[in-house]
Amino acid sequence: QVQLVESGGGLVQAGGSLRFSCAASGRTNSRYVMAWFRQTPGNEREFVAAISRSGGSTNYADSVKGRFTISRDNAKNTVYLQMNSLEPEDTAVYFCAAAARLTVGVLTTTIEDYDYWGQGTQVTVSS
Repeated sequence: QVQLVESGGGLVQAGGSLRFSCAASGRTNSRYVMAWFRQTPGNEREFVAAISRSGGSTNYADSVKGRFTISRDNAKNTVYLQMNSLEPEDTAVYFCAAAARLTVGVLTTTIEDYDYWGQGTQVTVSS
């Protein structure tokens, strides 16, 4: 089992930046592919970014590519999401997720393949 706790959400103006952290407790998070998803009211949770167990590979949704950067520090059991050039369309609740199965890789973007989820943190980008 692993518990995920996100931090770093808030209110920011368009063009600004935020950085999320997701701290994992329980079993070490180096066992897991880690990802960020986001969700807006009335919509399904959508993939944002993922990072491999070693941190050597990443994958991004087209909507955030070039603006967001996912990274991890396995020594600290923490994964990060640096969000730059934020747009009002980025307003959502952001969730950290962990995938335990070895068949899941960084290219996996489906919710069902992730086993553990954080509680979510709100980001509001004002225009």
